[in-house]
Amino acid sequence: MNAILAFPALIGAMVLRFAASVGRVVIFGARTASHVVRPPIYPRELAVALLNIGWLSLPVVGLTAIFTGGALALQIYSGGARFNAEAVVPQIVAIGMVRELGPVLVGLMIAARVTSSIAAEIATMKVTEQIDALVTLSTNPMKYLVVPRVLAALITVPLLVGIGDIIGIAGGYTVAVQNLGFNASAYLTNTIQFLELRDIVSSLAKGAAFGVIAALMGCYYGMQSDRGAQGVGRATKNSVEAAAVLILAANFILTGVFFSI
Repeated sequence: MNAILAFPALIGAMVLRFAASVGRVVIFGARTASHVVRPPIYPRELAVALLNIGWLSLPVVGLTAIFTGGALALQIYSGGARFNAEAVVPQIVAIGMVRELGPVLVGLMIAARVTSSIAAEIATMKVTEQIDALVTLSTNPMKYLVVPRVLAALITVPLLVGIGDIIGIAGGYTVAVQNLGFNASAYLTNTIQFLELRDIVSSLAKGAAFGVIAALMGCYYGMQSDRGAQGVGRATKNSVEAAAVLILAANFILTGVFFSI
């Protein structure tokens, strides 16, 4: 009888642990939101976070977007040739980059670069008792460490997504014109005419959501880190995994919200 109940008990324990983890993340997010709207604000920390999350992420975002746009153009042209539909390359590259690939790839790059950095930094501060020192100096760690990073991600990631969309479309344009024989002016005209305001708004909204998720997961797992080098490494790994999964889940939900019929 015990053997029969062992497996359901294991599943139940896993579900309870998952629900507890979700609850802790939700509470952490609610606490962060409450601190955002209350003083004090630390402008220097916000400026540093804007630089690290926004400006220093531009190279990886730009390279990811331009190669993705170029590869997308090649794939669409190759696939469309089977149905004599090569002419749809500008439209599909534009809608693919703006609606999906741009926001998702930028979000995942931010998760890989920024979430891991935030988690490792805050976890190291916890291990070396710098967070305890902040508390001793009557400085709220949430206000000083978490809020500036979340605000910076909220501001900069939509901008990175917009830049990534443009660079991705430019990558597709370059490949289409230089390698596939498309007319340059006709390609640009088709791209501009096909995109709608809803596509652009959804892309930027996804960027804002993904930025908050990436920064929040880095801060949460950094704050929850165990002591020692293994704790820092585990916090970094878990933060990137959680951010990537939540970004993909949020993408599915937001796509349904913006484009459900």
